[in-house]
Amino acid sequence: MPAAGCVQTRQYADLQFTPPEGDYRLLVMRPDVTVNSVTTGGLNEPRADWTEQARTNIIAAMAAQQSARGGKVKVLAHRNELPGVSEETVADLERLHSAVGNSIALHKYLGAYLPSKSRRGLDYTLGEEAVALGRKTGYDYALFMYAEDSIVSSGRVALQVLGVAGCIVGFCAPNIGGGGQFAYASLVDLKTGDVVWFNVVQTGSQIAGIKMGDLRTPQGSAQLVERLLGRMKPGYAIRHPVVQR
Repeated sequence: MPAAGCVQTRQYADLQFTPPEGDYRLLVMRPDVTVNSVTTGGLNEPRADWTEQARTNIIAAMAAQQSARGGKVKVLAHRNELPGVSEETVADLERLHSAVGNSIALHKYLGAYLPSKSRRGLDYTLGEEAVALGRKTGYDYALFMYAEDSIVSSGRVALQVLGVAGCIVGFCAPNIGGGGQFAYASLVDLKTGDVVWFNVVQTGSQIAGIKMGDLRTPQGSAQLVERLLGRMKPGYAIRHPVVQR
């Protein structure tokens, strides 16, 4: 029976993207987080208490990680923390980003390529709503994050233990799989509304009960934030400049 656990990550950026440095102003949006319990039968059941704990941990981890990078950073724990900007405006932008971010993850990372989208660079935008937020707040960039964690229940772990025990006597039950995480982060230029950088992280294990980082703990949240944001790569044109002869 395979016992592999894996972490997959892949970054995308606008061709001319350069990671922010110096005296930039960054707005970290309230992260979109869900933590599920994987039942014995394999169904994902969202847990509100686990989700709120994970969101609190991720907000703390993002604040610590970004504060070490310089710039002027504000991390939103709630939608009503931007002076002059309504909660509805923030929620609308979060929903817009969710649609765009899911599209990037699907078409760039999960292999459902669109003929109209180049496989090199990014060509996605949040449009005028993001530009308007930048004008109202004075921030240069907005950083969005989505994270989903699936925690295997004790019943599902026990079921796999029985499967392993069956192998000892000559009959192996099918591998039922473990939990895992799927997360992505987007950096949006608030002067243009464009998504200029995007990173995806996916973790998983074929063995129930093996954790690849638990968002319910500060350590697991910090690990995921570092995987997503620890090394922001510049765009292709910056990394591979054309040499003029």
